[in-house]
Amino acid sequence: MNETDLGLWAVPLAMIGGAIRVSTPFLFVSLGECLTERSGRINLGLEGTLVFGAMSGYAVAYESGSAWVGVLAAALAGMLFGFFHGWICKLPKVNDIAIGIALMLLGMGLAFFFGKPYVQPQAPDLPAISFGWWSDISQVQAALQVNVLFLIGIVLTIAMGWMFRTTRIGLIVRVVGDSTDAARSMGLNPNVVRLLATGAGGALAGVGGAYLSLYYPGSWNEGLSSGQGLMAVALVIFARWSPVNCFWAALLFGGAGALGPALQSVGISSGYYLFYAAPYVLTLGLLIATSSPNRALESAPGELSITK
Repeated sequence: MNETDLGLWAVPLAMIGGAIRVSTPFLFVSLGECLTERSGRINLGLEGTLVFGAMSGYAVAYESGSAWVGVLAAALAGMLFGFFHGWICKLPKVNDIAIGIALMLLGMGLAFFFGKPYVQPQAPDLPAISFGWWSDISQVQAALQVNVLFLIGIVLTIAMGWMFRTTRIGLIVRVVGDSTDAARSMGLNPNVVRLLATGAGGALAGVGGAYLSLYYPGSWNEGLSSGQGLMAVALVIFARWSPVNCFWAALLFGGAGALGPALQSVGISSGYYLFYAAPYVLTLGLLIATSSPNRALESAPGELSITK
């Protein structure tokens, strides 16, 4: 069987491979936002964190010659943004949403300013594992190239779901997210818990940014993110603040994002650019579908700004 024998089967095959590639940044950002929101804080600045993490990871990877050092740098940059957001939001009469928008613009501006020298240089790529070794068809092999960060994201999904259900740390985060008064009655400091959760969420968003610049698409430029940080916030709401649901929702968004390239791979070029808008249409559709007064805030942490 040669490559041309695939025919229309190339479309679902390309969508599977594309869904895995495109969903990885959605997965990391949504897991980070899920953790942050479960503590009772919303962070709309994740778009800026994602872009700054992409720039930081690419720059450090280029200077150090190691893609994994770049990932660690991106996580650190994202954590610093998260801690900054958490520190500001604990001040009296500060609105989480307004601060998030301000930090989104700040992160993007800093990334564009400091990232200008790294638009042309080529940094090392993150490694991928080939699950298509059993086939001699290059399309199959390319579709089943799975980046290591995607596999790490699966492990994080399972670990975070387990943490929320069975561990003391998960219980603390959930209590703080549901009721500040109840948390204080248990001797907890809600501000500290939310600060740590926001910092950890920012670190995950930074890793998602590093994936964009160091693997797919694998370069640094100012239009790298395309709003994925903001779409991840809608993804978390759609996933009902569940890490496992975030994984499936990320794959759904990834499949939507892979639709255009999949059609192009079989020669459908007329109007295929419209399919590149699929993730944005999906985001809008999900927000409309979940905007029912009876379902919109189902399972939402009680201390979130959007619930008040």
